[in-house]
Amino acid sequence: MSATEQQASPSPSPAPRRKKILATLGVLFALAGAGFGAYWALVGRYIEETDNAYVQGNVVQVTPQIAGTVEAVHVQDTDHVAAGQVLVQLDPADAEVALQQAEAQLAQTVREVRTLYAAQKQSKANVAVREAELARALDDLKRRKSLADSGAVSAEEIRHAENAVAAARAALAAANEQLASGRALTEGTDVANHPNVKRAAARVEEALLARERTTLRAPVSGEIAKRNVQVGQRINPGAPLMAIVPLDELWVEANFKESQLRNMRIGQPVHLIADLYGSKVEYQGKVVGLSAGTGSAFALLPAQNATGNWIKVVQRLPVRIALDPKQLAEHPLRIGLSMTAEVDLRDQGGEPVRAAAAHPTRQQLASHRNLQARSRIEAIIAANLK
Repeated sequence: MSATEQQASPSPSPAPRRKKILATLGVLFALAGAGFGAYWALVGRYIEETDNAYVQGNVVQVTPQIAGTVEAVHVQDTDHVAAGQVLVQLDPADAEVALQQAEAQLAQTVREVRTLYAAQKQSKANVAVREAELARALDDLKRRKSLADSGAVSAEEIRHAENAVAAARAALAAANEQLASGRALTEGTDVANHPNVKRAAARVEEALLARERTTLRAPVSGEIAKRNVQVGQRINPGAPLMAIVPLDELWVEANFKESQLRNMRIGQPVHLIADLYGSKVEYQGKVVGLSAGTGSAFALLPAQNATGNWIKVVQRLPVRIALDPKQLAEHPLRIGLSMTAEVDLRDQGGEPVRAAAAHPTRQQLASHRNLQARSRIEAIIAANLK
């Protein structure tokens, strides 16, 4: 065959090869679609995911209950402290002086109450003396009246005797009143349980408490944060000195869209990944609560949607997720860290919203406290009227 004939002959058609490639791609796409459909049917439709999740925890403020001058600060930021550990020491000089004054006042009150009991015995003796004087005056009057008929005693002497009897009776009445007055202060109690002594003892307890409060201790175990107290600083009650974060009691607050909450229930398992550790560390948690409202509802300036230019915005609801304490101890977290949360919706046995127990209103609590105070006051008055 000549070269001219070879050039004129047509080349083999690429259609069979192209069809084979397209068929292969179609099969691959079909398999991928079937795999995705199977995944969606078995797993995907039961998963709700969000990356709008953050670690939350309690921030326990350390505040003084009395005013004072800072004498020593024993911790720094990032220090780990145990519950009961000394954090700040205030100058105890003023508290010591107040305690000494309270103790001296208690001692003086005990002596004054002992004087009341001694005066009570004296009043009883005085009543006996006045009774004897009245009996003598009555005998004297009786003798004079028996001699009045014989003329041995004048009428003036009889009047003097009658006046003496009246004076003796008045003196006896005054002595009885003094005895009753002393009995009202001492009857039904002893020196240790006397109200004056108890009041002075309560002041000693108050002074002891004030001295104890010059030492500020950690209320919980955790790490120190936001320390803003310095030695020599004059502080007032309630001033924030530092905060303690219990890192073993953290949880995750995941903000899900409202459309993702239809099948979310309390107790459903949650798979979490922290940006701090990446996918190599996985946390297992569970849904423990749903917020009572969206973030915008509790904002300082809530959104006002009653306008003509209203545009619907999908809201997010904070969902509280508890973490496994063991995993949290192995891989510690910090407040505010970002998390990715996947909730498994297969378990539908829990409640959509945790049922809240009824609490009495503030007015009911106040009324109950007033009732208790009134009953205690009446009981104290009744006990001291006997």
